[in-house]
Amino acid sequence: MTTIDNRLNEMWAGCLNDDRKQQELLYRTLAPKMLAVCMRYAHDKDEAQDILQEGFIKMFNNVHKYRGEGSLEGWIRRIMVHCAISRYRKLKPVVLVEDFTEDNYASGHGYNEHGLEEKDLLNLVRKLPDNYRSVFNLSVEGYSHQEIGQALGMTELLSRTTLHRARAILKNMLGQITAREQHCLVG
Repeated sequence: MTTIDNRLNEMWAGCLNDDRKQQELLYRTLAPKMLAVCMRYAHDKDEAQDILQEGFIKMFNNVHKYRGEGSLEGWIRRIMVHCAISRYRKLKPVVLVEDFTEDNYASGHGYNEHGLEEKDLLNLVRKLPDNYRSVFNLSVEGYSHQEIGQALGMTELLSRTTLHRARAILKNMLGQITAREQHCLVG
C-alpha cells in the first residue's frame, strides 16, 4: 500500500468515528478529483460543485456502507456519478432522443489531427444535450447499456442509440474544428 492509500485509510477511519477534522481532510484531498468527475456531467462549474457537495453529503451519511471491497476512491466516485444521475432524473429535459435525427448530426470524416487539450474535449462533451452527455459519460465510466438504461430510465436499445448519436455529434464538432483550423491555415 502506498503512503497516499495509508493516509486515505487514516482519514477514512476518522470518518467512521465521525471525526470532523478527518472528514474535512478527506474532502480536501478528494474534492479536486471528484469535481473533475462531476464536471463531466454538469452544464457548468456551479452545477458540478452542487453535485460534488451532494455527493460528499451522501457519502458522509453512508460511511458505514463501504465494506472495504475495492478502492475507497472508486466507491466515492460511484457516489458522485449516482448523484449526477439523480440530478439528471430530476431535471430530465423535455427533449427526447427521437427529436434528433441522424441527418441533423451526420458525422464528418475529419478529426483534429493537431490534438485538443483535455479541457477542450470536455467542453465539447458539455455541449451535448443532457441525455446524450449522460449516456456518453456513463459509457466512458464503464457502465453497460443495460446499467445505463436502468440508471436513466430508458431501454438498453435507446441507450445504444443515444451513445451512437452522441459520438456522431462529437465527431461532427471535431470535424468543424478541423475545418476551421484548415480554413485559418489557408486563409
